[in-house]
Amino acid sequence: MKKTLKELAGLIQGSIEGDKNIIIEGVAKAEEAKKGEIIFAVSEKFLDKARNSQASAVIVPLKVKNFPKPIIRVRDPRLAFAQVLELFAPQVQRFSGIHPTALIGKDVKLGKNVTLGPYVVVGDGVEIGDNVYLGSGVYLGNKVLIGKDSLLYPRVTILDDTTVGKRVLIHSGTVIGSDGFGFVKKKDGSYHKIPQVGRVVIGDEVELGANVAIDRATTGETRIGSGCKIDNLVHIAHNVTLGKNVAIVALAGISGSSTLKDGVIMAGQAGVTEHVTIGSNTIVAAKAGVTKNTPSNLFVSGFPARLHSKQKRAKAIANHLPRLVKRIKELEKKMGER
Repeated sequence: MKKTLKELAGLIQGSIEGDKNIIIEGVAKAEEAKKGEIIFAVSEKFLDKARNSQASAVIVPLKVKNFPKPIIRVRDPRLAFAQVLELFAPQVQRFSGIHPTALIGKDVKLGKNVTLGPYVVVGDGVEIGDNVYLGSGVYLGNKVLIGKDSLLYPRVTILDDTTVGKRVLIHSGTVIGSDGFGFVKKKDGSYHKIPQVGRVVIGDEVELGANVAIDRATTGETRIGSGCKIDNLVHIAHNVTLGKNVAIVALAGISGSSTLKDGVIMAGQAGVTEHVTIGSNTIVAAKAGVTKNTPSNLFVSGFPARLHSKQKRAKAIANHLPRLVKRIKELEKKMGER
C-alpha cells in the first residue's frame, strides 16, 4: 500500500508542514525507519531520534514547528500513529466457513458469515452473531451468546451461560466462566465447595489478553463493562464488576465482589481485596494492593494502597530511619549520663 502524506493527514485530521506529496509505504519506529516510512514522536527525546532517523515523515504534537523533515501535526500523536498503523497492517489470511471437524450442538443459532475453525466445539442452545470468527479449538459451553463481529483466537474456553458482547476480541488460552473460588472450611479442616451457579456477562468492544481467567458469579453476575481492555494473565474473581473502559495490566488480580468503576486503570501486578470499590478514573500503580474503598480521580500506590504523594513522603521518611535511630540512641546515651 502507498499513500501520500496528504492522504494520511486527511485520515488522522492533521496539518502538514513540508512536502505533502511524499509517498509513504509503511510505518516503523525511529531506530529502524527507512526512506518511505513514517514514525511518530512526542517527547523531546523522541523528536531528537526522529530528526536523526531515515524516516520520510514524522507525526508530531501541534506545538512542533520548523522540523527538518516533513511532518503531520496532530493533537494526539499516539492515536494518530495507531490509526496509520492500522491502515498499513497486513491482512491476516484465515480459514473461512464451517470446518468439517467442528462439533455443533442442538438448537444452535448461527448468524451470517460465521467461521468455525478446526475442532471448534459449540454446545447446545448457543447463539453466535454475524461475522463472528472462532479459531481452532475454541470451546463454547451450553447457552453461550457471542455478539456480532467478535473474534476468538484458538483455544479460548467460554463455559455455560456466558454472554459476550459485540466486537469483542479474546486471545488464546483465556477461560471465561470457570468456577469462582468458593469454599466453606469444616471443623475437621476439610473444605466444602460452594456451588457457583451465576454467570459472566461481557460488554461490547472488550479485549481480553492471553490466559485471562474470569470466574462465574456464585449467584448473579460477574460483569465486564463495555470498552474494557485486559492484559495477559489477569484474574478476575466471582461477582466482580468492572465499569466501562477499565484497563488492567498484566498479572493483576481482583478478589471477589469488588467493583472497579468507569475508567479505572490498574498497572501490572496490582491487586484488590474482596468487597472493595475503586472510584471512577482512579489509577492504581504497579504492585499496589488496594485493601479499602478508594475515591474517584486518585493516583494510589504501595501496600496498603494510599495516595501516591503520601506514599512517596512515607518512603522518604523511611529512608532516614537508620540515621534517626542512631541519633535517638546517641541522645538517650547523653541523657543517661546526666
